[in-house]
Amino acid sequence: MRAKQANRVGALALAAVLAVMGSACVTTTGGGGGGGAGQMDLGPTLSVERFLNAANTRDLDAMMRLFGTAEGPIGDTGSTFGCAFKRMGSWVGLGDRCQSRQAVELRMDAIARIIRHQDYRIGGEERVAGRKSPTTQVTVDLDLGSRRVDSVPFVVVQAGRGNWLIQEIALQRLTS
Repeated sequence: MRAKQANRVGALALAAVLAVMGSACVTTTGGGGGGGAGQMDLGPTLSVERFLNAANTRDLDAMMRLFGTAEGPIGDTGSTFGCAFKRMGSWVGLGDRCQSRQAVELRMDAIARIIRHQDYRIGGEERVAGRKSPTTQVTVDLDLGSRRVDSVPFVVVQAGRGNWLIQEIALQRLTS
C-alpha cells in the first residue's frame, strides 16, 4: 500500500514537472496593440510578418524558428545522434541531410540581406492545393528602397505542432 502511494506521489510530481517544462517551451512575443501570441498560435500571414520583421533586424534565430517544412523549423538541426540517422536515411533516399547550425545561419543571413525592406504590404492569402500538409501562399508587396516588388509569394506550411513556417520565398523576383 505504501509503495502505491509513493508511486502515485512520484507520478504526480513528474506530471507537474512536465507541465512546467511544457509551458516554458512556448515562445511568447508581443504583438501590435493586443497581448502576446504564442508561436503555436501564428497563422500564415502573421508568420510571414514576423519573418519579415526578423529579417530586417537580422534576428537569425527568430528566422530559423519561422522557416522550415511540415516536419519542423529549419533551426531544429537535431542532435549529433539524430543527424547521423538523417544522413544515413538521405543516402538511400529516405530523408534530407542534416544541416549544421552554421549552414542554416548563413542561409538565413543571405535571405535577410535579399528581403531587407523599408516597408511591406500583405496582398492576400490563398490555399495551395495538392500538398500533404495544409499550405498557404501569402503574397507580399515589398518596398526595397529605390524599387518596389509586388506580389512576392511566400509559401507557408503548417507544421506538426500547429505552427506555420515559411517554406519557400520567391527570392528570384527580388534579385532580378
